[in-house]
Amino acid sequence: MSLRISDLAPDFQADTTEGRIRFHDWLGDSWCILFSHPKDFTPVCTTELGYLAKLQPEFAKRNCKVIGLSVDPVSDHERWLADIAEATGYSVNYPIIGDSDLAVAKLYDMLPADAGTTAQGRTAANNQTVRCVYIIGPDKLIKAMLVYPMSSGRNFDEVLRLLDSCQLTAQHKVATPANWKHGEDVIIVPSVSDDEARERFPGGWTAVKPYIRVVPQPGA
Repeated sequence: MSLRISDLAPDFQADTTEGRIRFHDWLGDSWCILFSHPKDFTPVCTTELGYLAKLQPEFAKRNCKVIGLSVDPVSDHERWLADIAEATGYSVNYPIIGDSDLAVAKLYDMLPADAGTTAQGRTAANNQTVRCVYIIGPDKLIKAMLVYPMSSGRNFDEVLRLLDSCQLTAQHKVATPANWKHGEDVIIVPSVSDDEARERFPGGWTAVKPYIRVVPQPGA
């Protein structure tokens, strides 16, 4: 199943480092960052899990849960956690899904259906497409997706910025321009008429073009 933005994030049951979950129930009314890894004990992924542990309080402030996935059993994840803390200085404080049967990776189209049913004998190289980040809203819909190669560490500061943008759109019907940072001006989305915009933004806006209506970031 190919996934796209605005699709329903597939539900699943799985064991994690914090116990067994049903994904949609675990998500509840929160936003979510679901990010995946091709193999435990890999160098780039080790740095990523540690850095995300450092940033996790920022995601929590935004009512956003964090959950990882790696194509290995939970028992391997638990051994890996000690390495992550030692190498990065941060202890992972969010669950990591065990996907030793590849079920979740295939459900999210990170691996093909014919990839088999076990992580045993597989390497990071043939799991290399399991390097995705999904931002999922409280409505369980996919709001954004990022895919990175194994050799490039993911920029989780950018993921945080992207989450801020998605949440602004959901709450205030605004979009964020190129290279936007929190607190900077935003753009009223085209689907909002001028009449509705006057109600939402009584202070008015700057019309760079009729379709580019710039306003200060709401709530900044």
